[in-house]
Amino acid sequence: MSHSVVVGIDGSAQSAAAAEWAALEARRNGLALRMVHVAGGEVDALDRDLGGGSALPGPVAAIRDRITAELPELALSCEIIPGNPAYSLAATTRRATMLVLGSRGLGGFADLLVGSVGLRAAARADCPVVLVRAGSDEGTRTDGPTAAPGAVVVGVEGDRPCDTVLAFAFQHAAGTGAALRVMESRDTFRGPYATAAPVDQREIRESLAAAEQVRLQDALTRWQDKFPTVRTEAEVCAWSASRMLVEASRTASLVVLGRRAPKHPMAGPRLGPVAQSVLHHAHGPVAVVPHD
Repeated sequence: MSHSVVVGIDGSAQSAAAAEWAALEARRNGLALRMVHVAGGEVDALDRDLGGGSALPGPVAAIRDRITAELPELALSCEIIPGNPAYSLAATTRRATMLVLGSRGLGGFADLLVGSVGLRAAARADCPVVLVRAGSDEGTRTDGPTAAPGAVVVGVEGDRPCDTVLAFAFQHAAGTGAALRVMESRDTFRGPYATAAPVDQREIRESLAAAEQVRLQDALTRWQDKFPTVRTEAEVCAWSASRMLVEASRTASLVVLGRRAPKHPMAGPRLGPVAQSVLHHAHGPVAVVPHD
């Protein structure tokens, strides 16, 4: 099923939260929802499409049935596929708009918020991957039923923020009615402020922050023109990128990160240290967006 949101389900509380998040995302964007359960070994062809699905494990079928009952208008399919979970889930992204996974499924470690399946799939996927924690609030921070969602937070770097990552963040913010915080970490000096002279460090930091704030705001102008309804705030932070984004995730509805494709054909897929740190420690959903 092309142009769909794919969600991996294994019956865990984490995958149930991912299914809820994915279903709302699919409905909001007028997309179909494709539920995928990965089973080891061979899978009979008759068992692949489980729209009516007696072959599904009980906890997995319960997740499907709950989504169907809550959103009967949603085009939903459910299937079981064989193979290694990380590789099989990554393979589904060749024809998907988004892959959604629960952070720390049944094979995860107790001290990490995301298991190896999520990390490996996020490193290999051809489309954005969103990892959702059990107990998160499906993308909102509310004080009541009419409260606005928490802001979408996107981390950027360099003088030219990545268009692919910004496009995803702006589109999600526009679709959910959330504000957008575009955040950049500058925990080292550079340019005219890189000096070994005995000067006031606080003065340097304030001057640097002001100059970088203007530069980042200017870089966002064309995006604000494309998405005039999105309330956008540019922030330059003196913390490390991972600390900045983990702290921002406390009140965010979604944190968005970029994942650069390997430049060398022999280089294997990987997540950078910032992405790994944020995925392990974030307090809410995190999207990893592949880009060149």
